[in-house]
Amino acid sequence: MKLAVFSTKKWVKDAFTSNTPDSIEQTFFEARLDEETAPLAADFDAICVFVNDVVNAAVIDTLAKGKVKIIALRCAGFNNVDIHKAEEKGIKVCRVPAYSPYAVAEYALGLILSLNRKYHRAHARVREGNFSLDGLLGFDLHEKTVGVIGTGKIGQVFMDVISGFGVRVLAYDKFPSDAVREKGVEYVELEQLYRESDIISLHCPLTHETYHLINDYAIRSMKSGVMLINTSRGPLINSNAVINGLKSGKVGYVGLDVYEEEGDLFFEDLSDEVIQDDTFVRLQTFPNVLITSHQAFFTREAVDNIKETTFSNLTDINRTGESPNLVSLPK
Repeated sequence: MKLAVFSTKKWVKDAFTSNTPDSIEQTFFEARLDEETAPLAADFDAICVFVNDVVNAAVIDTLAKGKVKIIALRCAGFNNVDIHKAEEKGIKVCRVPAYSPYAVAEYALGLILSLNRKYHRAHARVREGNFSLDGLLGFDLHEKTVGVIGTGKIGQVFMDVISGFGVRVLAYDKFPSDAVREKGVEYVELEQLYRESDIISLHCPLTHETYHLINDYAIRSMKSGVMLINTSRGPLINSNAVINGLKSGKVGYVGLDVYEEEGDLFFEDLSDEVIQDDTFVRLQTFPNVLITSHQAFFTREAVDNIKETTFSNLTDINRTGESPNLVSLPK
């Protein structure tokens, strides 16, 4: 099988060239997959893409003309793929549904602690010889209320780790889990979760229903000074609504490992360039906003799982036409 790997960074090549199955011949492209770069996949049997690659209808048309039969996502989300078009063209789509829920859940906790206790600001001060505590006041997590939106594998691990701080946990999910209820977590409607939570952490997929889930209306329903954490997908949050909330003081803290227009920013070194995204630049001006570059997944264990599951998906489909990780439309 000839495999074209897009959005290749050093860590991708290091991982995917280790213990590669003999049946897979890889070619690495640093470029993101989009309508301009899709012709690079001509004559490949399969492609491997990441979260910010564009796999829309036009791209899939080009892939189909080039004989591509498999789109292998090295991530859990598949909102960047036109599944309807892929099925129409007979192209199978597979993903990595659970590379490491611990990596993302633990990172979300890290954002909470950093925003609250201001580790990043304190570190910068001390390096400059400033040992003042002014402006570094935090709060006890103990007895606060944490709202968790999305109670899949990552959401459940996050609830386990945050519960160790003696917090009250509220949860919302379109499909509640009995396992979560057995842990004593209370499922509530979104309105109540917004109204009662001191911290809200997002762990849900991006769908038509969850697009801009956090908007002006939702923020108006929240506690003043609420902390918002997003380690899932950027478009779950309306950035302009959050900026308005920050300016008014309704939103007290924001921790983002994803951003709704991150495709032109994240995973690239733009340190010598002027960032053209005015909304992103505005977010960075707030002292109570902490943004990182989609790295919550980035642990050794997760990268190994991504590689192994991707190779397993490809070899299973090549051998049998099936894989437990195929993405398909509801029947």
